[in-house]
Amino acid sequence: MNDKPAKYRSELKILVDILNVIKQEKESKPTRILYKANLSHDRLNKYLDKLKSIGLVDEIEIGSKTYKLTEKGREFLKEFNKFEKFASAFGFIL
Repeated sequence: MNDKPAKYRSELKILVDILNVIKQEKESKPTRILYKANLSHDRLNKYLDKLKSIGLVDEIEIGSKTYKLTEKGREFLKEFNKFEKFASAFGFIL
């Protein structure tokens, strides 16, 4: 039997995963984000609403909903990646 506790993603890590999917795709539809970020539909909507409200992503209507990073979102990812590298140099895994 495995004695290791299950690893769960923090809310921050989930938000970063969503932002990374959108960044990789340039513009991404919800279904694509849902699969690549491994989220349920309800949780995805909750997190997308949060990302929109803080100005990290924009929602575009091109026949269907599509999401893209704002300049603020790109800057956040850039700084988060720096922090993640810094933290891992000291043995912290985010």
